[in-house]
Amino acid sequence: MPLLDTAQAFALVGLAELGDKSQLVCLALAARHGAVPITIGALLAFGLLNGVACVVGAGVAGALPELWVHSAAALLFAFFGVKTLLEGEEADKEEEISAVGNPILLTFSMLVLAELGDKTQITVLGLASAGAPAATWLGATVALTLTSAVAAWAGRWLNDRLPKRTLHRVTGALFLVFAVAMVA
Repeated sequence: MPLLDTAQAFALVGLAELGDKSQLVCLALAARHGAVPITIGALLAFGLLNGVACVVGAGVAGALPELWVHSAAALLFAFFGVKTLLEGEEADKEEEISAVGNPILLTFSMLVLAELGDKTQITVLGLASAGAPAATWLGATVALTLTSAVAAWAGRWLNDRLPKRTLHRVTGALFLVFAVAMVA
């Protein structure tokens, strides 16, 4: 029953994602780049990741060494952590700091690296193997996009209320924590 598979994937993946690092990534990025491009990047990333989990299965996660994926994600988080902290010093000068690169692509790449082989992707893999893969993909992708959108809008809300220097320090520190967590 595809509708049941969609609802099951939505509920299980949505609950598993609450408080996950991807929500914090979306929150931090949206504080700098806005909620809409971050939500679009999250939708694209989770659409791809869930598609991989549903179609290709466990073989893809095993094809790439976990150390490589985690190391790449750690480097990306560390780079943006340091960059954000350095930009926070410039925020005192009342300059508008422009985003380097495309925020949709930035969100997409950070989430793909951070979430490849994560518990939600494994959950989707398991659900797709037991039910309708397309329905599972739909339920999981909607759940992950909604949780990311909530985090992105919260990040945008914080951006409107906190001093830019404080926001840059907090988001920079979060990225550095993610970098350490990826290799720990």
